[in-house]
Amino acid sequence: MLMAASHGKRQVHHVFSITDHEFKQLASYIKSHYGIDLKEEKRAMVEGRLGKILLQNGMDSFSDYFKHVLSDKTGKAVTVLVNKITTNHTYFMREQSHFEYFRDKVLPELKTRVKNRDLRIWSAGCSTGEEPYTIAFIIDEFFGGEKLLWDTRILATDISTKVLEEAVRGVYSSESVENLPTVWRNKYFIKNESGYEVTDRIKNEVIFRKFNLMDRTFPFKKKFHVIFCRNVMIYFDRQTKIELVKKFYDAMEHGAYLFIGHSESLYREETAFKYIMPSVYRKD
Repeated sequence: MLMAASHGKRQVHHVFSITDHEFKQLASYIKSHYGIDLKEEKRAMVEGRLGKILLQNGMDSFSDYFKHVLSDKTGKAVTVLVNKITTNHTYFMREQSHFEYFRDKVLPELKTRVKNRDLRIWSAGCSTGEEPYTIAFIIDEFFGGEKLLWDTRILATDISTKVLEEAVRGVYSSESVENLPTVWRNKYFIKNESGYEVTDRIKNEVIFRKFNLMDRTFPFKKKFHVIFCRNVMIYFDRQTKIELVKKFYDAMEHGAYLFIGHSESLYREETAFKYIMPSVYRKD
Protein backbone atom coordinates (compact mmCIF):
# COMPACT_ATOMS: atom_id res chain seq x y z
CA MET A 1 0.00 0.00 0.00
CA LEU A 2 1.04 3.59 -0.48
CA MET A 3 1.42 5.80 2.55
CA ALA A 4 1.52 9.58 2.43
CA ALA A 5 2.47 11.89 5.23
CA SER A 6 1.71 15.58 5.06
CA HIS A 7 4.09 18.05 6.66
CA GLY A 8 2.61 21.49 6.08
CA LYS A 9 2.72 22.07 2.34
CA ARG A 10 5.20 19.27 1.73
CA GLN A 11 3.80 15.82 1.07
CA VAL A 12 6.06 12.79 1.35
CA HIS A 13 5.14 9.71 -0.65
CA HIS A 14 6.47 6.32 0.39
CA VAL A 15 6.89 3.73 -2.31
CA PHE A 16 4.63 0.75 -2.79
CA SER A 17 6.05 -2.41 -1.29
CA ILE A 18 5.92 -5.63 -3.26
CA THR A 19 5.16 -8.90 -1.42
CA ASP A 20 7.27 -12.05 -1.88
CA HIS A 21 4.47 -13.65 -3.88
CA GLU A 22 4.01 -10.60 -6.12
CA PHE A 23 7.75 -10.32 -6.79
CA LYS A 24 8.03 -14.03 -7.66
CA GLN A 25 5.00 -13.77 -9.93
CA LEU A 26 6.38 -10.76 -11.78
CA ALA A 27 9.92 -12.17 -11.97
CA SER A 28 8.61 -15.48 -13.34
CA TYR A 29 6.63 -13.66 -16.06
CA ILE A 30 9.62 -11.51 -17.07
CA LYS A 31 11.91 -14.56 -17.14
CA SER A 32 9.63 -16.74 -19.25
CA HIS A 33 8.81 -13.99 -21.78
CA TYR A 34 12.02 -11.94 -21.96
CA GLY A 35 14.75 -14.14 -20.48
CA ILE A 36 15.68 -11.51 -17.90
CA ASP A 37 16.53 -12.96 -14.50
CA LEU A 38 15.17 -10.52 -11.89
CA LYS A 39 17.11 -11.52 -8.80
CA GLU A 40 16.14 -10.58 -5.26
CA GLU A 41 18.59 -7.64 -5.22
CA LYS A 42 16.52 -6.02 -8.02
CA ARG A 43 13.46 -5.87 -5.78
CA ALA A 44 13.96 -2.25 -4.68
CA MET A 45 14.53 -1.21 -8.31
CA VAL A 46 11.28 -2.94 -9.34
CA GLU A 47 9.38 -1.23 -6.49
CA GLY A 48 10.80 2.17 -7.37
CA ARG A 49 10.32 2.04 -11.12
CA LEU A 50 6.92 0.35 -11.19
CA GLY A 51 5.51 2.05 -8.09
CA LYS A 52 5.08 5.25 -10.11
CA ILE A 53 2.85 3.39 -12.58
CA LEU A 54 0.67 2.09 -9.73
CA LEU A 55 0.36 5.63 -8.44
CA GLN A 56 -0.52 7.08 -11.86
CA ASN A 57 -3.17 4.42 -12.45
CA GLY A 58 -4.69 4.55 -8.97
CA MET A 59 -3.83 0.92 -8.22
CA ASP A 60 -3.51 -0.43 -4.68
CA SER A 61 -1.03 -3.28 -5.15
CA PHE A 62 1.40 -4.99 -7.50
CA SER A 63 -1.18 -7.77 -7.87
CA ASP A 64 -3.58 -5.22 -9.40
CA TYR A 65 -0.80 -4.03 -11.67
CA PHE A 66 0.10 -7.56 -12.79
CA LYS A 67 -3.54 -8.29 -13.63
CA HIS A 68 -3.61 -5.06 -15.63
CA VAL A 69 -0.53 -6.12 -17.63
CA LEU A 70 -2.00 -9.55 -18.40
CA SER A 71 -5.44 -8.22 -19.37
CA ASP A 72 -4.25 -5.32 -21.56
CA LYS A 73 -4.83 -6.60 -25.10
CA THR A 74 -3.22 -3.54 -26.72
CA GLY A 75 0.24 -4.61 -25.50
CA LYS A 76 0.94 -1.10 -24.22
CA ALA A 77 1.12 -2.14 -20.55
CA VAL A 78 3.69 -4.85 -21.18
CA THR A 79 5.73 -2.45 -23.36
CA VAL A 80 5.87 0.02 -20.46
CA LEU A 81 6.83 -2.82 -18.09
CA VAL A 82 9.73 -3.90 -20.32
CA ASN A 83 10.90 -0.30 -20.74
CA LYS A 84 10.92 0.15 -16.96
CA ILE A 85 12.76 -3.02 -15.95
CA THR A 86 15.44 -3.11 -18.65
CA THR A 87 18.62 -1.30 -17.72
CA ASN A 88 20.15 0.49 -20.67
CA HIS A 89 23.58 1.77 -19.81
CA THR A 90 25.74 2.34 -22.84
CA TYR A 91 28.04 4.91 -24.39
CA PHE A 92 30.13 5.43 -27.50
CA MET A 93 33.31 3.32 -27.77
CA ARG A 94 32.29 1.08 -24.86
CA GLU A 95 34.76 -1.84 -24.78
CA GLN A 96 36.89 -0.19 -27.44
CA SER A 97 39.10 -3.23 -28.13
CA HIS A 98 36.10 -4.88 -29.85
CA PHE A 99 35.81 -2.06 -32.35
CA GLU A 100 39.55 -2.13 -33.03
CA TYR A 101 39.45 -5.90 -33.66
CA PHE A 102 36.40 -5.45 -35.89
CA ARG A 103 38.22 -2.75 -37.89
CA ASP A 104 41.65 -4.38 -38.07
CA LYS A 105 40.83 -8.09 -38.42
CA VAL A 106 37.16 -8.74 -39.18
CA LEU A 107 36.45 -6.18 -41.90
CA PRO A 108 39.59 -6.89 -44.00
CA GLU A 109 38.77 -10.60 -43.84
CA LEU A 110 35.11 -10.08 -44.82
CA LYS A 111 36.10 -7.74 -47.64
CA THR A 112 38.01 -10.56 -49.34
CA ARG A 113 35.61 -13.35 -48.38
CA VAL A 114 32.13 -11.92 -49.03
CA LYS A 115 31.90 -12.17 -52.81
CA ASN A 116 28.39 -10.75 -53.24
CA ARG A 117 29.30 -7.62 -51.23
CA ASP A 118 26.30 -8.06 -48.96
CA LEU A 119 27.66 -7.54 -45.45
CA ARG A 120 25.25 -8.68 -42.73
CA ILE A 121 25.86 -7.33 -39.24
CA TRP A 122 23.49 -7.43 -36.27
CA SER A 123 23.68 -5.32 -33.13
CA ALA A 124 21.48 -7.34 -30.75
CA GLY A 125 20.43 -5.38 -27.66
CA CYS A 126 21.44 -2.10 -29.28
CA SER A 127 20.02 0.14 -26.53
CA THR A 128 20.11 3.84 -27.48
CA GLY A 129 22.11 3.25 -30.67
CA GLU A 130 25.71 4.08 -29.77
CA GLU A 131 26.95 0.60 -30.71
CA PRO A 132 25.40 0.27 -34.21
CA TYR A 133 26.28 3.86 -35.09
CA THR A 134 29.90 3.25 -34.06
CA ILE A 135 29.96 0.14 -36.27
CA ALA A 136 28.57 2.29 -39.12
CA PHE A 137 31.33 4.91 -38.61
CA ILE A 138 34.02 2.21 -38.77
CA ILE A 139 32.54 0.62 -41.90
CA ASP A 140 32.23 4.02 -43.60
CA GLU A 141 35.86 4.83 -42.83
CA PHE A 142 37.13 1.37 -43.80
CA PHE A 143 35.44 1.14 -47.21
CA GLY A 144 35.70 4.81 -48.15
CA GLY A 145 34.68 5.37 -51.79
CA GLU A 146 34.14 1.64 -52.32
CA LYS A 147 31.26 1.62 -49.85
CA LEU A 148 28.78 2.46 -52.61
CA LEU A 149 29.50 -0.99 -54.08
CA TRP A 150 28.52 -2.77 -50.87
CA ASP A 151 25.34 -3.31 -48.86
CA THR A 152 26.62 -2.51 -45.39
CA ARG A 153 23.38 -1.75 -43.56
CA ILE A 154 23.33 -2.86 -39.94
CA LEU A 155 20.36 -4.46 -38.19
CA ALA A 156 19.97 -3.08 -34.66
CA THR A 157 17.38 -4.55 -32.28
CA ASP A 158 16.17 -4.16 -28.71
CA ILE A 159 13.08 -5.13 -26.71
CA SER A 160 12.68 -1.63 -25.31
CA THR A 161 10.69 0.74 -27.53
CA LYS A 162 11.86 3.65 -25.38
CA VAL A 163 15.54 3.18 -26.21
CA LEU A 164 14.77 2.42 -29.86
CA GLU A 165 12.99 5.78 -30.17
CA GLU A 166 16.10 7.48 -28.81
CA ALA A 167 18.31 5.49 -31.15
CA VAL A 168 16.26 6.46 -34.21
CA ARG A 169 16.47 10.13 -33.17
CA GLY A 170 20.24 9.74 -32.94
CA VAL A 171 20.82 12.81 -30.77
CA TYR A 172 23.51 12.63 -28.08
CA SER A 173 24.97 14.95 -25.46
CA SER A 174 28.46 16.40 -25.76
CA GLU A 175 29.50 14.12 -22.85
CA SER A 176 28.31 11.09 -24.83
CA VAL A 177 30.48 11.87 -27.84
CA GLU A 178 33.59 13.13 -26.05
CA ASN A 179 35.36 9.75 -26.36
CA LEU A 180 34.97 9.78 -30.13
CA PRO A 181 37.78 10.94 -32.43
CA THR A 182 37.36 14.61 -33.39
CA VAL A 183 37.30 13.64 -37.06
CA TRP A 184 34.25 11.43 -36.40
CA ARG A 185 32.45 14.15 -34.45
CA ASN A 186 32.96 16.53 -37.38
CA LYS A 187 32.15 14.02 -40.11
CA TYR A 188 29.28 11.96 -38.69
CA PHE A 189 27.38 14.43 -36.48
CA ILE A 190 25.61 17.74 -36.88
CA LYS A 191 25.78 19.93 -33.79
CA ASN A 192 22.46 21.64 -33.05
CA GLU A 193 20.57 22.99 -30.04
CA SER A 194 19.58 19.45 -29.03
CA GLY A 195 23.17 18.16 -28.98
CA TYR A 196 25.10 16.08 -31.48
CA GLU A 197 22.83 14.48 -34.09
CA VAL A 198 24.01 11.60 -36.27
CA THR A 199 23.94 12.56 -39.96
CA ASP A 200 21.14 11.18 -42.12
CA ARG A 201 23.71 9.39 -44.26
CA ILE A 202 24.77 7.28 -41.26
CA LYS A 203 21.22 6.95 -39.89
CA ASN A 204 20.24 5.36 -43.20
CA GLU A 205 22.91 2.70 -42.62
CA VAL A 206 21.15 1.36 -39.49
CA ILE A 207 17.80 -0.43 -39.44
CA PHE A 208 16.27 -0.29 -35.95
CA ARG A 209 13.67 -2.91 -35.01
CA LYS A 210 11.95 -4.13 -31.85
CA PHE A 211 12.93 -7.75 -31.32
CA ASN A 212 12.79 -10.23 -28.44
CA LEU A 213 15.84 -12.51 -28.25
CA MET A 214 13.65 -15.06 -26.46
CA ASP A 215 11.61 -15.74 -29.61
CA ARG A 216 11.79 -19.47 -30.25
CA THR A 217 13.08 -19.03 -33.76
CA PHE A 218 14.80 -16.12 -35.46
CA PRO A 219 13.01 -14.91 -38.62
CA PHE A 220 16.08 -14.00 -40.66
CA LYS A 221 16.28 -15.37 -44.20
CA LYS A 222 20.02 -14.74 -44.57
CA LYS A 223 22.79 -15.55 -42.13
CA PHE A 224 24.96 -12.96 -40.39
CA HIS A 225 28.70 -12.37 -40.77
CA VAL A 226 28.99 -10.56 -37.42
CA ILE A 227 26.77 -10.37 -34.33
CA PHE A 228 27.40 -7.96 -31.48
CA CYS A 229 25.46 -9.00 -28.36
CA ARG A 230 27.32 -7.25 -25.58
CA ASN A 231 26.28 -6.91 -21.94
CA VAL A 232 22.88 -8.42 -22.64
CA MET A 233 23.41 -11.97 -21.39
CA ILE A 234 24.48 -10.77 -17.94
CA TYR A 235 20.74 -10.61 -17.19
CA PHE A 236 20.10 -14.23 -18.25
CA ASP A 237 20.55 -17.47 -16.36
CA ARG A 238 22.77 -20.30 -17.64
CA GLN A 239 20.14 -22.22 -19.62
CA THR A 240 18.74 -19.08 -21.26
CA LYS A 241 22.27 -18.07 -22.33
CA ILE A 242 23.04 -21.50 -23.75
CA GLU A 243 19.84 -21.53 -25.81
CA LEU A 244 20.39 -17.97 -27.07
CA VAL A 245 23.99 -18.66 -28.09
CA LYS A 246 22.82 -21.72 -30.03
CA LYS A 247 20.26 -19.57 -31.88
CA PHE A 248 23.01 -17.07 -32.70
CA TYR A 249 25.23 -19.90 -33.96
CA ASP A 250 22.48 -21.19 -36.24
CA ALA A 251 21.84 -17.67 -37.58
CA MET A 252 25.48 -17.12 -38.60
CA GLU A 253 27.59 -17.90 -41.63
CA HIS A 254 30.67 -20.11 -41.25
CA GLY A 255 33.59 -17.86 -40.38
CA ALA A 256 31.27 -15.34 -38.68
CA TYR A 257 32.23 -13.50 -35.49
CA LEU A 258 30.29 -13.10 -32.24
CA PHE A 259 31.21 -10.26 -29.86
CA ILE A 260 29.92 -10.42 -26.28
CA GLY A 261 30.58 -8.15 -23.28
CA HIS A 262 33.97 -8.12 -21.53
CA SER A 263 32.34 -9.34 -18.33
CA GLU A 264 30.63 -12.22 -20.15
CA SER A 265 31.83 -15.58 -21.43
CA LEU A 266 30.37 -18.59 -23.22
CA TYR A 267 30.18 -22.04 -21.64
CA ARG A 268 32.89 -23.74 -23.71
CA GLU A 269 31.52 -27.23 -23.16
CA GLU A 270 28.05 -26.10 -24.29
CA THR A 271 28.89 -24.22 -27.49
CA ALA A 272 30.31 -24.94 -30.92
CA PHE A 273 31.81 -21.44 -31.16
CA LYS A 274 35.60 -21.27 -31.27
CA TYR A 275 37.26 -18.97 -28.71
CA ILE A 276 39.35 -16.26 -30.40
CA MET A 277 40.14 -13.89 -27.52
CA PRO A 278 38.27 -12.74 -24.40
CA SER A 279 34.66 -11.95 -25.44
CA VAL A 280 35.26 -12.69 -29.15
CA TYR A 281 34.18 -16.01 -30.73
CA ARG A 282 33.98 -17.43 -34.22
CA LYS A 283 31.83 -19.98 -36.01
CA ASP A 284 34.21 -22.18 -38.03
